[in-house]
Amino acid sequence: MMSMRKHIAFASMCMGLFIAQLDIQIVSSSLNEIGGGLSAGKDEMAWLQTSYLIAEIIVIPLSGWLSRVFSTRWLFTLSAGIFTLMSIACGLAWNIQIMILFRALQGAAGASMIPLVFTMAFIYYQGKELGLAAAVVSALASLSPTLGPTLGGWLTDNLDWRWLFYINILPGIYLVLSIPFLVNFDKPDLSLLKVADYPSIILLAMTLGCLEYTLEEGARWGWLDDNTILLTSVLALVSFILFAARTLTISNPIMDLHAFKDKNFTLGCFFSFSGGVGIFSTVYLIPVFLGQIRGLNAEEIGFAVCTTGIFQLFSVPFYFWLSKKINLRWLLMAGLGGFVFSMYLFTPITHEWGWQELLFPQAIRGISQQFAMAPIVTLTLGGIPKERLKLASGVFNLTRNLGGAIGIALCGSILNNRTNFHFSRMGEKMVSVPHTVNDFISRSALFFNRSRSDQTSEILASTKLLSQLMLREAQTMAFSVPFC
Repeated sequence: MMSMRKHIAFASMCMGLFIAQLDIQIVSSSLNEIGGGLSAGKDEMAWLQTSYLIAEIIVIPLSGWLSRVFSTRWLFTLSAGIFTLMSIACGLAWNIQIMILFRALQGAAGASMIPLVFTMAFIYYQGKELGLAAAVVSALASLSPTLGPTLGGWLTDNLDWRWLFYINILPGIYLVLSIPFLVNFDKPDLSLLKVADYPSIILLAMTLGCLEYTLEEGARWGWLDDNTILLTSVLALVSFILFAARTLTISNPIMDLHAFKDKNFTLGCFFSFSGGVGIFSTVYLIPVFLGQIRGLNAEEIGFAVCTTGIFQLFSVPFYFWLSKKINLRWLLMAGLGGFVFSMYLFTPITHEWGWQELLFPQAIRGISQQFAMAPIVTLTLGGIPKERLKLASGVFNLTRNLGGAIGIALCGSILNNRTNFHFSRMGEKMVSVPHTVNDFISRSALFFNRSRSDQTSEILASTKLLSQLMLREAQTMAFSVPFC
C-alpha cells in the first residue's frame, strides 16, 4: 500500500512539473493571436514569456530553502494552488499589462514545483527504481517545453488562446486536493523564517532578475549600447559577487554553493547548463523558422515540432533498459554525441524545409535528449547527501533554465546579426549583376501587369518582391548558424 501511495505521489508531482515547464513555451506559437485579443504590440507580447522566465528563474534556487520552511507537502500544494489561480487570471486578463503581471506570478508559483520533483525522486527511490524515476523526470523536464508550442498551437486554432491557461485548471485542482494526503516525508520548520538570510534573498533576486532581463531584452535594444541593458548587466554582476561572498561565509545559506566542491555535481551542473542551451535554443529556433520563413500557422508549427517529443517519449523505456547494462557515463556521451549530430543535420536548412525534412533531425534530437539529460540527473544529484538534496536540487535546476535563457538570447542575437550580414552581401551582389536584376524586375512586372494598370506600380511591386525574396534567403542562411 505504501509503495502504491509513493508511486501515485511521485506521478502527481510529475504532473506539476510538467504543467509548470509546459507553460514556458505554450504561448510561443500563439503570440499573434493573444496580441490581437489584447490589442498589444510585439514588444509587449515578448514580455509574456520574459516575465514568466524572470519570476521562475528567481524562485527556483529558493525552492530548497522554502521547502525546509514550509515542508515539501505544503509548499507544493501552495505552489499548485497559486499557479492554478494565476492560470485562471491569465485567461480572464483584459489587457496586456495585467496579463504580464499574472504571468509573472504564475511563473513564480510554478517554479517551486520543478526542483521539488527532482528531490522527491532521490528521496523516494533507490537502485533500479531511481534509474527509472530519473529517466521520467528528465524526460518531462526537457519534453514539456518541446510540446508547449504543439499543444498551444492546437488549442489556439481549435478553441481559443485563453485555453492556453484554462488547460491548467483541472490538473491544478487535482494537485491541491491530493498532494496533502499523498506527500508527507518532511515537516515544516517556520523558525527558519526568523534566522533567514534576507539580504542574500534580495541579492539573488537582483542577480537573476537583472541577468534574465539583460538576456531577454539585450538583442532587441543593442546590448550594452542601451543604458538600461548596461545598468542591468552591472547590477547583475555586482549583486552576484556580493551574494556569492555572503553565501559562502554564513552558517545558514539559502543556496548551497558548497555543493560545487563535489566534482560530479559541478560537472553535472555544467552539462545541465549546456543541455539547457541546446534544448531551449532549438525549441525557440524551429517555430520561429516555420513561422517567419514557411508562414505556417500555430497548429501547423505545433505539428511540425512535436516529432522531438514523440521520439523522446518512446526512447524512455529503451534508455531505462540500457541504463541497467551500460555505465551511465557512456550513455551520457552517446546522448551528447547524438545531440551534436542532430544539430549538424539542421545546417543545410533551406526555405523549402517542412515537417518532412525536419523529421529525421528532430527524431535524433529527441532520442539524444533522453540519453543526455537522464544520466546528468542521476550522476549530479545521486551523490548529494539527503539533508543537502533540497538546496542542491534548486541550484541544479537553475543551471538548466539559465542555460536556456542564455541560449535563446544568443540565438536571437545571431539571427539578427547574420540576417543583416547576408542581406547586405546579397545587396552588394545585386549591384554587380544589374542585367540579371533588371531581367527579374521586367519578368515580374509582366506578372503584375495582370492586376495593375500603370508601369510605375508594376516596377515597385517587382522591386518589393525581390527585396522580400532576398530577406527570406538571408533569414534562411542565418538560421543555419545557431545550429552549428
